[in-house]
This record gives sequence, C-alpha cells and structure tokens, in this order.
Amino acid sequence: MSYLTGFRCHRCGHLYPPGRHFLGCPACAGDRPSNVIAEYDYEAIAKVFTRETLDHRPSTMWRYREFLPVDEEHIVSISEGYTPLVACPNLGRKLGLSSLYVKDESRNPTWSFKDRMASAGVSSAVALGCGVITAASSGNGGAAAAAYAARAGLDAVIVTTPKFPLTMRTLMQSYGAKVVATKTMRERWTIVRLGVEKYGWFPTQNFLDPPIGANPYALEGCKTMGYEICEQLEWRLPDYVISPVGSGDSMVGMWNAFREWLDLGIAAPRSRMPRMVAAEVFGSLENALASGLDHTEAMPTAPTVAVSVGVANSAYQSVRVLRETSGIAMRASDDEMLQMQSDLASEEGIYSEASSVLTLAVAKKMLDRGMLRGHELIVALLTSTGLKDPEVTATRLRNVPVIAATEDDLTRVLRDEYGMTLQDTASASAR
Repeated sequence: MSYLTGFRCHRCGHLYPPGRHFLGCPACAGDRPSNVIAEYDYEAIAKVFTRETLDHRPSTMWRYREFLPVDEEHIVSISEGYTPLVACPNLGRKLGLSSLYVKDESRNPTWSFKDRMASAGVSSAVALGCGVITAASSGNGGAAAAAYAARAGLDAVIVTTPKFPLTMRTLMQSYGAKVVATKTMRERWTIVRLGVEKYGWFPTQNFLDPPIGANPYALEGCKTMGYEICEQLEWRLPDYVISPVGSGDSMVGMWNAFREWLDLGIAAPRSRMPRMVAAEVFGSLENALASGLDHTEAMPTAPTVAVSVGVANSAYQSVRVLRETSGIAMRASDDEMLQMQSDLASEEGIYSEASSVLTLAVAKKMLDRGMLRGHELIVALLTSTGLKDPEVTATRLRNVPVIAATEDDLTRVLRDEYGMTLQDTASASAR
C-alpha cells in the first residue's frame, strides 16, 4: 500500500491532496514559483518499518517502498538503486581528507542517478493512468525516462536540442523514445508543457521557467540515495553531502530522506542533519545566499563541460535546503572539473562525467579555503559515468604513440612520453 498523504509547498506550506501536481504550487505560481514535496503517514510507517525490515528486502531502491509514492502493484523497476558508497583513500590523501566517500550512481541501469527518478516517476505515471512519458533533456534524464517508459510499455517523447552527445541520442533512440529537437533549450520546455497541459503527458524533469525542479513524484526517487548513505554508513549521517546542482533535485531528495529518518529515529542516536553543499557552475544559489534572497536569479552562462548542471538558474527548493542545513553553494571551473575527473580516475579507478566530479572539485576548494576539516566525513555524489560524454575527456588526453614491436622502441616511448623505464617496472614486479 502507499502511505502518501499529499504534497506540501516548499515556500508557503500549503498542503494539497495526491494528484497531478506537475506545475508546482498554484498559490506560488508566477515570478517566484515553488515546487511541492510529498508527505506520508509517518505514524503508520513507523509501525511497519524498522532497520530490521531491510534484512530481507531486495538490494534496490524499492527496499524503502514505504517512503515512496506508489503501491507495489504499480512499481516499474530495472533493479535501480543500492549503488555503492565507495571510500576514496588515495584521492582523500591527495586532497587532505581522511574520510572521503563517493556515492557512485554510474552503477544504475542507464548509468546515472536519473534512473531513480525515472523509476519513481514512471511508476507514478502508471498509477495515475498517464500514457506518455516526457522530458526536456539533453542527457541522463531523457535516457532514463526512455528506458523506464519502455519497461512500462509506455510511449516516451524526449525533447532535446541539436547539439547533444551522440551517446545520449543513441541511448534515447535505442530505448524506443520519440526524440525531437528544438533550436534552443528554453523551447524544449514549451513543447513539454504543451504535452503536459493539453495531452496529459507525464513529465519527469523540470519544464518551467523560472524552474521549480522535477515532477514531485519523480523527485521522491532521489530520496533513496539518502537512505542508502545512512544504511551504508551503519546508520550514521555524514558531516557534509555534496551534490551537483541544476534544479537541485538530488540534493533536495537526500535532505528529505535524512530529515525523515532523523524524525523517525532510524538514523543513529545523536546523528545530526548533514550540511548540504550545492556544487554549481554559474552560481545562482551562491548569489541567492550571498544576497539574502528568498528566490534565485538567472546568472550569465557560457559553454561548459558540465552539460547536465550547466543551467542559468536553480530552483527555490535548493535555497530552502541550503538555509535549513547551514549549507554552502560553491562553483568550480571547467578546468577544475576536468582535472578532478583525471585525478579521480587515476587515483581511484572511477571514471565519472564532468558534471559529477564537480562535487569533488568543490570539496577541494572548500578544503583549500578552510571550510572543511580534514577528519570530517564527506560524501560526494557522482551522478553518472564519464562514458556518457567521452569526447570531453579526450580533448585533454595525449595521442597514443605507435611503436615498432621492439624493446628499443618500447624503451624510448615509455621514457620520452611517460617518464618510465623498463627497469622501473622490473623492480616494481620484484617487490
């Protein structure tokens, strides 16, 4: 059964009954819109859900089904979730952090955290009787929506732009989505809104300007990352959780999970809410916090390698979360992201997309500025694999030298190109 009781506005607090709340709070519509967030019968959940409940549950995000908005009969799943929380001792030593972890969302079915949103969203679409899934996306969100629509036997219309990675286009079309492109990013939202308002399509991503964030049913999938982090840390909570932020769905979802489990006493005694950190590209949240705003304002943009979160404006929900957790918003540059992408891969064997390693680039900047202490427990969210856009990485890699099949040529190239000698490899093998 579903324990969903309704949706409450982040800004004004108005409570709405369950329904198709795809446009956010009606009372707050206009120049300063706000999303709504799901609420549940927590008293009833507390009677049936404990830590021990999880002992016999599948290792997917639906192990937390009491905190998700649909009945079991409507669940659409491809075994998403329960991704690893990976300790990063090598990178941590390099940065000066003794307890650095990454939540590696590249292990999901379409290789990004958007699978959680798509599973929760498409499951809710089935429950609500929606026949078409739609998303304005140039990447992970569209691929996930297409995959889960296919799993559910529903049509998917994905609206993108002419310039988006070949890998993403291939994924969306392979899953059977009807993919169309508009000339500008903003025009994508116009098409999605037409489908939602006139034809009853179910949106999984934000499609409003100013943004409010994802469909609140889909956003519930993001909560499960927070539950998993708590469970994987043996019911503790981190000191800081750093998330790459566009509209802020991943950060808001994890904050909500931590809040629920603190209120219900599922998190370890004496646990405190982590400070949430928004890693962003253009700084709309950084500006809102610095200026004391109760909303966000669009910032100047430029081409960026962080396509997934390279947006001019974030959503009010992110401002709320940062304020309530004494959180931080910080930017990182393309160069800083690409260097961190290289560092993470070479130090820990994890290859993540540029938008993902934005979190680690921000962690480094925070530490350099004295905003983190080396012993604090840090969890950085890695939202997707670098294989979604390898062309970005390739621009910084050297050409692969072609050699003759001789020891002399191998010796020369290893020495001149890589600073290595064959003698070094022999002594290393001996050790």
